Amino acid sequence: MPSTVKALLVVAVATGLAIALVAIVHWLLGRLGRTSDLAADLARTAHKPFLATLTLFAIQQGIRAAAGDFPGRAGVLHALIICFIAAFAWLVAAFVLVLEDAALARWRTDVPDNLKRRRFKTQVVMIRRLTVATIVVLTLGVVLMTFPGIRALGASVLASAGVVSVIAALAAQSTLGNVFAGLQLAFSDAVRVDDVVVVEGEWGRIEELTLTYVAVQIWDDRRLVLPTSYFTTKPFQNWTRQSSAVLGTAEVDVDWSTRIEPLRTELRAVCEGSELWDGRVCVLQVTEATGGMVRLRALVSASDAPSLWDLRCLVRERLVSFIWENQRDALPRYRADLANGARTAAGASLRPAPQADSDDSRFFSGEDGAERAVAFGGPDEQVPVPTHR
Repeated sequence: MPSTVKALLVVAVATGLAIALVAIVHWLLGRLGRTSDLAADLARTAHKPFLATLTLFAIQQGIRAAAGDFPGRAGVLHALIICFIAAFAWLVAAFVLVLEDAALARWRTDVPDNLKRRRFKTQVVMIRRLTVATIVVLTLGVVLMTFPGIRALGASVLASAGVVSVIAALAAQSTLGNVFAGLQLAFSDAVRVDDVVVVEGEWGRIEELTLTYVAVQIWDDRRLVLPTSYFTTKPFQNWTRQSSAVLGTAEVDVDWSTRIEPLRTELRAVCEGSELWDGRVCVLQVTEATGGMVRLRALVSASDAPSLWDLRCLVRERLVSFIWENQRDALPRYRADLANGARTAAGASLRPAPQADSDDSRFFSGEDGAERAVAFGGPDEQVPVPTHR
């Protein structure tokens, strides 16, 4: 049998055995994948890189064993080695991605009180991107080291590494700053994936966090893309830093003749009748009384920012409807004093009678308010806690 035919036959047999082995392993993982998500993900993600790696290895070994010396042998083997290195790096990256997907599957973020899950997801995503980048860089380095000429230039490259590193650092200063800022964000818990933030005057949710940029999904489905260094150099609001529960206000301007206590009763009824309210805070206060109008502020709480937005809109709507239906004379109006200094008995009779305040009128006093008063009062201030009379 001619040596060429023998070599081709050996290479074909080795390739066929490699493909058959990959098919058997893929079938076994498919069977295990019926009961194991890890096996199913491994069979789906690592099948192609495993096939490429094993096939290239079999072809290379077949040529080394059966093919004699022929023109271009060194070049063919060198090309096969480079392809094998790339395929093996692909396989390693696939294994790492499968393990990271398995870790993320155990820590789902679509559940209540997902603070720790979102922190873990952010860190795993950043580690995944860094791992893939590291594998690519190492693979390129190993491939370049297979060229004898490049190995010979190693000494001169190391000698000039100091100058090159300084030039590269100056050229990529902004990029490297964003990379380090991304790592700082991932492990400092300043911001996480799915956090609700207010940046550049926009309210939204952290949709994606990478080594170089952060994508914020704004409430109207726009995307605000910012460099990661923005979140380490500029102030921003994080509404879910410790928990997803937040407070919000709904303000209404009314006339001075408005009776406040019925509005407090209505606010309490609105909160208690809505599943959006989390049962923590439901307070109506007069925050301003200038310019001919009185400003009422309804302070309410919800379990998360989207629920709070809907609750604020509901409270504002119900208060406006209540005033229109029950206290239409209390709508905002402009007055003109035609008789300077005139005082009429009728005007005096319009003065509302004093009313006892309720718990719904206090935020920094009362049972829960006492703790807030101490927290916001500062370490050196003695905040008096009023008693109910």
